[in-house]
Amino acid sequence: MLGAARGASAAAGDFAAVFNAHHREAVRLAYLLTGDHHQAEDVVSDAFAGVYRQWKGGRVDNPRAYLRRAVVNTANSRLRRRYLERAEAAKRSGDERGVRRVDDDAADHDEVWRALGRLPERQRAAIVLRYYEDLSEAETADVLGISVGTVKSQVSRGLERLRALVPGGGVA
Repeated sequence: MLGAARGASAAAGDFAAVFNAHHREAVRLAYLLTGDHHQAEDVVSDAFAGVYRQWKGGRVDNPRAYLRRAVVNTANSRLRRRYLERAEAAKRSGDERGVRRVDDDAADHDEVWRALGRLPERQRAAIVLRYYEDLSEAETADVLGISVGTVKSQVSRGLERLRALVPGGGVA
């Protein structure tokens, strides 16, 4: 029994090192995906909790890559939930013209951020991972669980859409 407690303590200690090494990077990625610092912190907390459960079970070979994927999945799940909640609220209230929420104002501080938010989640994630996280196409494909060719097409389509959404050359 004491050996199991020591093993759990050692695993927690090892995971603390993983947390310290990757927390800042994970928050940055989550912020780029959500556009809100508080939501980013929540996403990363949930992602680390999920990764820790897998870590204890010995199912995580590459903590950095596993955490990236967990952050992307958690952020996408929260965004989907938020869109559904807004759609339901709009049905109940009639329409949303003139209604602004605090998190909308924070996310809408910049035209490019607004345009990123209008992209489909896979295009947004591919662009954020490729250009903000500076991952290769292969690394991006691994994080998203898609092929390299799909990464290329999602990034291409996403950039094309961003150029249309941000007139005046805000997107290279």
